[in-house]
Amino acid sequence: MKLQRKNRLRALSLGAVAVSGALALTACGSDDTGAKTTDGASSSAGAGSVKCDDAKGQLLSDGSSAQKNAIDAWVKQFSQACGVQINYKAGGSGAGVTAFTQGQIPWAGSDSALKPEEVTASKKVCSGGQGIDLPMVGGPIAIGYNVSGVDNLVLDAPTLAKIFDGKITNWNDAAIKKLNPGAKLPDLKIQAFHRSDESGTTDNFTKYLIAATPDNWKYSGGKAWQAKGGQSAAQSSGVAQQVKQTNGAIGYFELSYVGDGAKAVSIATGASQPVAPSSESATKAIADAKVVGTGKDLSLQLNYTTKADGAYPITLVTYEIVCDKGNKADTLPATKAFLNYIASEDGQKILSGIDYAPMPEEIITKVRSTIAGLS
Repeated sequence: MKLQRKNRLRALSLGAVAVSGALALTACGSDDTGAKTTDGASSSAGAGSVKCDDAKGQLLSDGSSAQKNAIDAWVKQFSQACGVQINYKAGGSGAGVTAFTQGQIPWAGSDSALKPEEVTASKKVCSGGQGIDLPMVGGPIAIGYNVSGVDNLVLDAPTLAKIFDGKITNWNDAAIKKLNPGAKLPDLKIQAFHRSDESGTTDNFTKYLIAATPDNWKYSGGKAWQAKGGQSAAQSSGVAQQVKQTNGAIGYFELSYVGDGAKAVSIATGASQPVAPSSESATKAIADAKVVGTGKDLSLQLNYTTKADGAYPITLVTYEIVCDKGNKADTLPATKAFLNYIASEDGQKILSGIDYAPMPEEIITKVRSTIAGLS
């Protein structure tokens, strides 16, 4: 088994080098391992459920590190069934969108929908068409923390904003004590970590702060971190690693990165009880989203200020971005087959078992119909 895996990884690496050379990809890679989830995927869906159609060759993609663990689980099943090598460089949403609009990759992952200027840029590489957003992966953005002796922590939007803006700097601050009357909060400096790369996770986290506590978060938002101070790390895995190894640390990343030293904050939303991040609480929040895209675009508007019981407000949706028309003939069959699989019932079933949220049925049905029409 070890030899077989080694040979497979070597083949994947060689294939990725060949493809990246041919496409002259300039985007950076990722250090996310995804090891937590690929092993767990096998019990959720079998490779026999994948429809390969005419898929063949190799696919290179880039983008959201938020979905990296989900992509790893999907690639394991798809590659076993179809023999297609897929190298997903989780360099961040910004890197993925740039690579896509420059024609370097056939599809990208982004935690933010395409901006108008990015749609315009995509028309140069989508012959007769344009880039569209397909919501595929949901999930809570966990606020992960590492404070010795504190196993349960509740925060609200104003307190989070002040922590990440450097206005609350110690764990025994009165605002944190008020939300956690039973906790033994230490006299310890807060080490707040944010993303150093352009990130849809940052975009969604700050959208939550802007919507939920505008008086305490005066920044305009976007993929790039704007607040002063704090410390930074690249990709979700980098932020999670820093939190896990630093007592007093706090950061934001997807729920699949929680564990091994990082615990997740529960959010006081105004509901009857603080809400912890989970697949179920994220899906409940996403079900309240509205489709605001036009034509074949299925971008969503999330409700970051929900007060519904059991709905976790800091939630993101990762989009797979692809041309609706004008896809390159050599990559379209494999791209379409892979997207068909991850949008399928079996593909979506994998998500809830690995700390992601499946798309609500009403949304994923539209996604499947759109993928069928890609050309």
